[in-house]
Amino acid sequence: MRVALYPGTFDPITLGHVDIIRRAAALVDKLVIGVAINRDKGPLFTLEERVAMIEAECAALSAETGTEIVAHPFENLLIDCARDVGAQIIVRGLRAVADFEYEFQMVGMNRALDDSVETVFLMADARRQAIASKLVKEIARLGGDVSKFVPPRVNDALKERLGRA
Repeated sequence: MRVALYPGTFDPITLGHVDIIRRAAALVDKLVIGVAINRDKGPLFTLEERVAMIEAECAALSAETGTEIVAHPFENLLIDCARDVGAQIIVRGLRAVADFEYEFQMVGMNRALDDSVETVFLMADARRQAIASKLVKEIARLGGDVSKFVPPRVNDALKERLGRA
């Protein structure tokens, strides 16, 4: 069974994330969405809320692709999380050259820790390359319309959280 881990903070999950999830699911038998617990980032949504949003968005994708897609919170090293969930592959999305530079370093470190886990990069769809959770939150905080960047349920959650419902 081919198992992949797609890690991130997903605060919140965006249409860019959903695109990578859909495409990664086509490559494996099981896709684990690793939801990072990063207290230093000060997430807008709780871990439970982020997991629930991911599960809601991935239910239809799982049925559509026939791939098991599960959300899995983690707070340890990424490579340890990959081992914990039995992943042979780490999936990373790339939007721009700046992403590649950071990811290139991460691959080197992860390979040094465990060279049995491969990292696969998926380029963001051209229509989704500019989407970043950080920017989505900033636009939403300032009253902008983020409906083009996030799934409808996430858009509603952002409005509710930021008092714009």
